[in-house]
Amino acid sequence: MDIGVLKDLAIIILAAKLFGILARKIKVPQVVGEIIAGLLIGPSVFGFVEQSDFLGIMAEIGVIILMFSAGLGADLKQLLKTGPVAFLIACVGVLVPLLCGTALYLCFYGFDGIGTDQFYSAVFIGCIMTATSVSITVEALKELGALHGKAGTTIVSAAIIDDVIGIIVLTIVLGTRDETSNPAKVCLNTLLFFVFAVVVGFIAYYVFKLIDSRHEHTRRIPIFGLSLCFAMSYIAEAVFGVADITGAFIAGIILCSIRDSEYINEKMNISSYMLFGPVFFASIGLKTDISNVDFDLLWFALAFVAVALISKIIGCGLVAKCAKFPFGDSLKIGVGMMTRGEVALIVTQKGLAAGFIGAQYFSAVILLIMVSSIATPIILKLLNKKFPEKDLVFEKE
Repeated sequence: MDIGVLKDLAIIILAAKLFGILARKIKVPQVVGEIIAGLLIGPSVFGFVEQSDFLGIMAEIGVIILMFSAGLGADLKQLLKTGPVAFLIACVGVLVPLLCGTALYLCFYGFDGIGTDQFYSAVFIGCIMTATSVSITVEALKELGALHGKAGTTIVSAAIIDDVIGIIVLTIVLGTRDETSNPAKVCLNTLLFFVFAVVVGFIAYYVFKLIDSRHEHTRRIPIFGLSLCFAMSYIAEAVFGVADITGAFIAGIILCSIRDSEYINEKMNISSYMLFGPVFFASIGLKTDISNVDFDLLWFALAFVAVALISKIIGCGLVAKCAKFPFGDSLKIGVGMMTRGEVALIVTQKGLAAGFIGAQYFSAVILLIMVSSIATPIILKLLNKKFPEKDLVFEKE
């Protein structure tokens, strides 16, 4: 073993946590601080740590665990409660940013025709825009006492569905880049994987439910859960050609309704918080190349942020209005869906690994995360003051 990786890990973990704490102090998501830490200790600035295959594998494991945790955090009952409206909001909330992001890239860099590398890069920029992260929105709604209102519940449910649809879109786009495949085959493989996931999901759910009833809060449950996560990740990519993170997310969805789902998630968060999370987010900073940032890229980054925010507000807000939400609540739903976070970073990393985009575009994504994370709570607070929600909770059945 190269003993140098121990030095790299020590530097990454220390720097990521220090900058993460600093970011939290100034009301910015910790992940932003961890990314900036990776940027500073990486080749672009001080050069303390170089990107390596080992760190790349660690970061990939970190991505898988993060997506598993995201699935575990889903609430299927809440999804069913909001029903078709949340699903429609999520669908349009993916479609509009996807189209706008693709158009933005083509406007900046030209259009060489469908099927070209430039076209795929444009589509992938749109894919990055589809991701939604409502952790900041949830905290803001909690503070305002509006988390369990009709608008708040719809935002959370739509965001969960949004992530599922976004991952499916990502899987299809990644598959179409393979010259030996075609879109129809990719869609078929994706469909077959989800059929497989439903069958395995039912079996795994009842097995875990049985174990959970006999051995509540035992450490074997998180261990078995992590094993299921890695197995589904492997099967997704090796057998069906679907992105490994899709398998991890589905594994989380399978287990999100068992009694010990929070206990499993708590154990996953320990390893993610201590090691894999910092390595993943710092690795994004390590890969971010600021030496190629020029005025053209800066203008693109600013336009990228503006289009990403506005497209979510328009897409989700208009659907909410069509679903007979009041104007104020429709605007809240649009604003609540515009935050970006871990999923956007994961999608970006996948695009870099597949050759869709260059490392310099990480700077635009980081800027989007920072702006959306700061702006969303402020705008929601102003909207809640101007348009107080009368229907604070759903009627009990």
